[in-house]
Amino acid sequence: MKHALLIFIFAAFVYSCAAQDAAKSSKNSNPGYWQQHVDYKMEIDMDVESHQYNGKQELIYTNNSPDVLSKVYYHLYFNAFQPGSEMDARLQSIPDPDGRMTTNTGTKENPNRVSRISLLKPNEIGYIKVSKLTQNGKPVLHKTVGTILEVTLNDPIQPGQKATFNMEFDAQIPLQIRRSGRDNREGIAYSMTQWFPKLAEYDFEGWHAHPYIAREFHGVWGNFDVKLKIDKDYIVGGTGYLQNPNDVGHGYEDSGVKVKIKGKKITWHFIAPNVHDFTWAADPNYKHDIAVGPSGVKLHFLYRKDKPEIQENWKNLQSKSVELMDFFNKAIGPYPWKQYSIIQGGDGGMEYAMCTLITGERKFGSLVGVTAHEMAHAWFQHLLATNESKHEWMDEGMTSFISDMAMNQVMDQKKDNPFEGAYRGYQYLISTGKEQPQSTHADRYHENMPYGVSAYSKGEIFLAQLGYIIGQENLMKTLNEYYNQWKFKHPTPNDFKRVAEKVSGFELDWYLTDWTLTTNTIDYSINEVTIENNQTKVTLERKGAMPMPLDVFVVYEDGTQETYYIPLRMARAQKSNPYENLKRTVIDDWAWAYPTYEFTIPKNNVKAIVIDPSNLMADVDKTNNAYEKN
Repeated sequence: MKHALLIFIFAAFVYSCAAQDAAKSSKNSNPGYWQQHVDYKMEIDMDVESHQYNGKQELIYTNNSPDVLSKVYYHLYFNAFQPGSEMDARLQSIPDPDGRMTTNTGTKENPNRVSRISLLKPNEIGYIKVSKLTQNGKPVLHKTVGTILEVTLNDPIQPGQKATFNMEFDAQIPLQIRRSGRDNREGIAYSMTQWFPKLAEYDFEGWHAHPYIAREFHGVWGNFDVKLKIDKDYIVGGTGYLQNPNDVGHGYEDSGVKVKIKGKKITWHFIAPNVHDFTWAADPNYKHDIAVGPSGVKLHFLYRKDKPEIQENWKNLQSKSVELMDFFNKAIGPYPWKQYSIIQGGDGGMEYAMCTLITGERKFGSLVGVTAHEMAHAWFQHLLATNESKHEWMDEGMTSFISDMAMNQVMDQKKDNPFEGAYRGYQYLISTGKEQPQSTHADRYHENMPYGVSAYSKGEIFLAQLGYIIGQENLMKTLNEYYNQWKFKHPTPNDFKRVAEKVSGFELDWYLTDWTLTTNTIDYSINEVTIENNQTKVTLERKGAMPMPLDVFVVYEDGTQETYYIPLRMARAQKSNPYENLKRTVIDDWAWAYPTYEFTIPKNNVKAIVIDPSNLMADVDKTNNAYEKN
């Protein structure tokens, strides 16, 4: 296709990202659905000199499953940060290890990248050591295996029953290497993520006691009551609602209250209802600002006050964060909690319940971008809590989709297609020949690059391309209804597909199967255009294994334009006309088994033909998608 024609065709398409009103129904699409429940009470005593803490945990576990449970499992994530751990071993075997987790012990000319975990000293490693564990007041057999605590129950937990576990443990905070730890590269003292003994998820598939090797997590919905005792100079932010603001101060106290602190330490008391995680961060040099967001939600900002070069960006971030939350509320559904904290910490950007930890020494656009992405996770992970070990693309891809839409509006980027970057990433992955199905377990990708592109870019395209298939209005209605039906639950890919089918009237099993369970690609071509009897005969070919419906854009020599729509037979539905200012002709559907398709345009003055002018169909070879008359 000539460059001038490309510009002409692209100019004809304007992508609409207007969010639709939320659907009314809140009925769950799976009436047999159940999920487990936990209630945590924890008391933590932190020693900032040794970077160690001891904890007491009471956990009431409700077995809502139809199964009798004879074992339970806890995650002990900090145990990954020890030489010889599975995470350490994976860093040493994967061809493209995460640069944040490795260091160069060689020279610039002859680099020798080694695992940072392998170099940790005894006072730098992480660990969680369980010293006592009881079930309903009686000692229970338990064994630590890497990052998992295996517990053999004295009395099996029957369906509908509860069990109370009391635990005492000691822990050491590792040097910050991945997400969690102390003394990150921007000088933040403590990024306390994945830091406590956390009960593993049990669902219709069984236990999900995955070792912590590299990726993200899955958790049980419940309530947290956490008391943290720490040096009085440290400002804390994170998950939950602070119960004693006038005892701790640091910007949390009520207006006009003068906080008087006696002793070396203070206790921070947080309550977090209906979450599946609890995170906190602490530093003596945090500046704490508050902005009021939609529906009175308090947005807390904690960032280094001793870094003057970041102050302006963090101040300007606050109004943008309010706009972002407002966008997500309208596009997906209302944020249900009353606070959200944006905290400088971690090793990049990572989402947690009611908060995110992000590195803060960034240009303003990058700071807003990482905030947009991590805040969007409050919906696509902390409300719609998919199992990221198995379906990482659902969280990362859907988050990338909605945050790119948000950035396009909030930062006034004026992009016709805000998802272009995702399509470029997917095309790059295809060109390398390293793609694996999106159903691959997150730890089983051969390399980090295919994992990242599959989870983020290809996952984002899943939604953008779904809009191409069922129509943009139906896509946004699907997101609203998905939120309504599956918030505070653990949806699977099929659950999302069923919502989309019911909203749109399309059959979509073919789409979910080909896009997520295989590496089939989309490739359509215009094979031949001929003039016969003052009509134009067009022959198309499906060269890739994955089928799609087609929008075909036609330009005539007199400058007029129209589209032809070829439905996909197995989809058993038609979308509304996405080009309302153009005439559209719906022609016969195309069944997958036929590799070629012919149709006739009843004119002989065709100047150009283009398959999918929106570029929302992820065709892997666009060089054969256009015809231009010589």
